Amino acid sequence: MKAAVLAAPTVSSKTIEQFRLSSSVELIPTINSLPDVALVFGGDGTVHRFLPEILAHKIPMLVVPKGTGNDFAHVIGIHSERVSLQAWKDFCSGANNLREIDLGIIHKDGEQIPFCCVVGAGMDADANARANRLPRWLRSSAGYLVSAVQALFSFKPVDVHVTTETRTEKRPALLIAIGNAHRYGGGIKIVPRAKVDDGLLDICLVGRISRLKVLFCLPIIYFGGHTRLKEVQYFQDRSVRIDSDPPLDLYADGELACRTPVEITLLPKALKVIVPANGVRLKP
Repeated sequence: MKAAVLAAPTVSSKTIEQFRLSSSVELIPTINSLPDVALVFGGDGTVHRFLPEILAHKIPMLVVPKGTGNDFAHVIGIHSERVSLQAWKDFCSGANNLREIDLGIIHKDGEQIPFCCVVGAGMDADANARANRLPRWLRSSAGYLVSAVQALFSFKPVDVHVTTETRTEKRPALLIAIGNAHRYGGGIKIVPRAKVDDGLLDICLVGRISRLKVLFCLPIIYFGGHTRLKEVQYFQDRSVRIDSDPPLDLYADGELACRTPVEITLLPKALKVIVPANGVRLKP
């Protein structure tokens, strides 16, 4: 079996070598050599970076969570490097521990940008940009929370126009998040009802809201409680178009993707992922 090793620069060779289980497993440094599977060592940003190639080669992917938030890995049941290694051993032993999941696709100027977790614009994109500038040890949910508070006091609501197949929303908004998976930023459940295999995108639109109320509500966002606020619109659909005035930066899986206007759709069951073989279901 040929496995392409796609790793973040901070991942050690010792970590990678654990996955060379036997002489029948060949670890190769590029995906262009027709591998049977991709081993992605890193966090959500690393997964996002290699998604286009993995999607083009139509090969299964195993995520080894070596990033700061590792939200995508958690969503599919990979909660540690140890769990990932065991899933890999099971897969190489012939276990049928593959699951098919959906992928989101951002359409911008003829380009298609796949994402696995969440796309965000507005205050959360500002927070994302700030968090990405922090030292690596300070990132994850704590760093994102600090960045979110900073963004809260600098970002002003922007006129946002959201169009789906079934509804239209137009209002000044603090942020908009579109999720294929339910979490980002190291566990923040921004779109708590999102599932990676239900064929739907979850949209959370936060309208004009006082800064003081946001500060008091920050803790409940971790549990998805913000969807009960009157300033929050939460809905699902198969596609969504986002326009804004002025244009907003769009972050996908924690990485800067493009600017609005954009259209976002879903590719159902577009990606095969290796998951724990002990009956672990995909998390909602």
